[in-house]
Amino acid sequence: MRVLTLIGSYRKQGNSARMVSMVEARMRDLAARQGLPFEFETLFLGDSDIRYCLGCRACFDRGESACPLKDGVAKIRARIDASDALIVASPVYVDDVSGLMKSLMDRLAYLCHRPGLGGKYAYALATVGGGSAGHALRTLYLGLLTWGCHIVGKTGVKMGALVPEIDMPRYRAQANTAAERLFGAIAKKTAMNPSFVSLMAFKIQQLAWKGEPAGSHDYAYWREQGWLSRGCTYYHAHRANPLKLALARLSGAVLYRFVV
Repeated sequence: MRVLTLIGSYRKQGNSARMVSMVEARMRDLAARQGLPFEFETLFLGDSDIRYCLGCRACFDRGESACPLKDGVAKIRARIDASDALIVASPVYVDDVSGLMKSLMDRLAYLCHRPGLGGKYAYALATVGGGSAGHALRTLYLGLLTWGCHIVGKTGVKMGALVPEIDMPRYRAQANTAAERLFGAIAKKTAMNPSFVSLMAFKIQQLAWKGEPAGSHDYAYWREQGWLSRGCTYYHAHRANPLKLALARLSGAVLYRFVV
């Protein structure tokens, strides 16, 4: 099991980083108890060269390799691909994710067209000084959903300013809950039973790309993956309840008329 955490902060001892450390500790404990191999890698986005998206659409029209910005994003994507699960963690800045996190999401926008993370486990975590983390969590959730991730859960933690180390144990229960949900999902292979929303989102995207010109990069990608084939209902083989699947696909077909 390989878990990669992306932290949208420069502060390596900040609230987000220390929450992630507690999640990691609990996951390591669970893995050791069950005798499962476990690797945990933390990537601070502030250590990477992430330039602002130019909005040139090269990644959409010709593929991500055509992006004119040659920085650290391709290396981040490679580390994502090498992982089994993601924890995407961000502090809340002005009611949303940090600029670092949003810049990465903007640069990976092609994944909204070509969901290369189909079936990868993901957990969203946001820390906030005061107010709500809800908007930031929605930003993370919608990004992960359209990228094809199997979203295990999301947690917002109100912590005030930088919490003294001595006070961090008060947040351990929330960290443990996140760790246990993510670890349990991976161990039980819950991605084989996608959520209603995930199945519905797949149907919406499937209809959208079926309507694309046959020569488009997105259409070619979906066709090569076999996702446009008759009978394909998700990014990978699954065991979703037939009734849930039928209702999700019907809902997706209806919503497609309004959102695309």
